[in-house]
Amino acid sequence: MAFTVMAALTHALGETCDWQIIAAIRTGLALVFATLLTLHAGARLVVWRPKMLWIRSIAGSVSLVCTFYALTRLPVADVLTLTNVFPIWVALLSWPLLGEVPAKEAWIAIAVALTGVVLVEQPHLDDDKLPALLALLSSFSTAISMLGLHRLQGVDPRAIVAHFSAVALIVCLTSLAIFPNTALASSHFDNTSLVMLLGVGLTATIGQLFLTKAFAAGPPAKVSVVALTQVGFAMFFDAVVWRHAFSAITLLGMVLVMAPTAWLLISQGRPQVDDL
Repeated sequence: MAFTVMAALTHALGETCDWQIIAAIRTGLALVFATLLTLHAGARLVVWRPKMLWIRSIAGSVSLVCTFYALTRLPVADVLTLTNVFPIWVALLSWPLLGEVPAKEAWIAIAVALTGVVLVEQPHLDDDKLPALLALLSSFSTAISMLGLHRLQGVDPRAIVAHFSAVALIVCLTSLAIFPNTALASSHFDNTSLVMLLGVGLTATIGQLFLTKAFAAGPPAKVSVVALTQVGFAMFFDAVVWRHAFSAITLLGMVLVMAPTAWLLISQGRPQVDDL
């Protein structure tokens, strides 16, 4: 729910603030909050070790940048549907990384989910395709990030969030430097926008802490299935706040994405994730 509120606030801020500014402020606030929570708990901040921490943070940063770009240009439910197909990538990555060819049932699930992706994005095919492509890239990066997150059970969740936020902030600031634009000039920071930006940082920190604790403590497959509720929450926001009407084709596409995705998460089980 926290991540969905963050996504909804980001989508709303897209009308007044550039996505790069929103992403940078989100990561900056999360870094401050997570660092203070880590120090208050007496936990140790981590920087260089373990190596898996950097893999998780870099992959998560790529996912964050892609997601924030997409959120300011597409309906929230569409973005969260596309970003939550990461189990598809896990199944495909198991072939080159583990030498495990997906079973016939997995290939069927992948085909069904990809069909669902096409149906979800069908209304946007005549528009700019970049947001949808970046949302899919975000899901790929998330797959790497989540697999790495489960291998960090010995690191305090608050320290993991602080490390991720620091790396993500560097990525966001680098993005601003490499791709100069009128981000600051085109952004309007009135009182409402400032409150919403604060809300983005707070909900991002809360969601990240709970997600980190969940993946460290429980089976990743079951945790990921529960995380798919983001799509349902997002559909509620789209319908109630933005009066967005979902076509029958879009709803069918969401079902075709979520059902095989949930099946893959459950059928993968814990051993495959641990092995990777």
